[in-house]
Amino acid sequence: MSVTTVLAGGIFDTAPLDHDDHTGHLRDLVNQIGKRSFDLRLGHRGRPEQFDDTVWRQLEDTGLTRLTSDPDLDAGPAELAVVLYGLARYAVAVPIAETALLAAWLGDRSALSLPDAGPMTIAIGTADDANGSVSGTACDVPWAAASTVILIARVGEELRTGRLVDSDIRSGHNLAGELRESIRFTVPADQLRPTDEQTWAEVRVRGAWARCIQMMGALDATAALTVAHTRDRVQFGRPLSAFQSVQHALAAMAGQIEQARAAATLALAAADDTGFCSAQTKFAVTVAKVTIGRAAADVSAIAHQLHGAIGVTAEYPLWLFTTRLRAWSDEFGTTNEHAQRLGRDALSAACPWSYAIGNITT
Repeated sequence: MSVTTVLAGGIFDTAPLDHDDHTGHLRDLVNQIGKRSFDLRLGHRGRPEQFDDTVWRQLEDTGLTRLTSDPDLDAGPAELAVVLYGLARYAVAVPIAETALLAAWLGDRSALSLPDAGPMTIAIGTADDANGSVSGTACDVPWAAASTVILIARVGEELRTGRLVDSDIRSGHNLAGELRESIRFTVPADQLRPTDEQTWAEVRVRGAWARCIQMMGALDATAALTVAHTRDRVQFGRPLSAFQSVQHALAAMAGQIEQARAAATLALAAADDTGFCSAQTKFAVTVAKVTIGRAAADVSAIAHQLHGAIGVTAEYPLWLFTTRLRAWSDEFGTTNEHAQRLGRDALSAACPWSYAIGNITT
């Protein structure tokens, strides 16, 4: 399978889909699950979002919630990207990235006891060790109340990981209404296991990679809604898409999305070829987070401008995608943070030009 086809199929994407690709059936399955959820909940969405238990059961029944952690499935980043992209394109409210890519991986790596079923999530926190107990906080934990929580925390100079039980969870949500809760925890020190800086760094790379793939799904959904609206909405006797200024705006949107798709495909290829802890993947994910984050801001602005007032109503689904784009841009490192990291790494490289063109040798 070529990873170049995994994120194909956007309304501005002219690359033909390969129906012989072995991910074709997976793509069709995810689209069916996502579209069914989207259609059933249309007009009934709000903030905060409600965990979609029906979709979660369907994903579990098809084995998609443990896609990359189950060795019997023989799936890797490319297959997981199909799932993340497809569900994001329909704004499905489940912690699929947190379960399949983060919590399950961290739990297996740390030899933790994990449940066989049910959603999981990851909490990144800070804590203090006193009198045999570790106490701390973790903020903006995705879907914590609905999930088994796997903690990775910096405790003084050490890094530890473990499973949280009976913690104090404070409700909250991001701009899109997805649950992002705060956790206050106290855990016996002997229930946490030591981990290393490589694991800490890889958690963030994996999280940023997942958000890049999901943002591509939201970008394509935003474009599809905008193209349909400008084609169907008639003003002064002709469709909006017949006006040259609207055509220019759609062309600008297309350019931004395809630039983002190229960066996301680079990150996908790097992870699929070299794993998430390689220097190549770290570079590609950083580039993708910057490129897609900037595209998200421009595409959202164009979409709302072309939709007019209807685009900001709760009944119309555009907000499901543009608010996710805004929220996901800031998770696992903001666009500016990744841009600054890219600049620092380039300036500190032995050959900045080689680094800038992606010739990563370390």
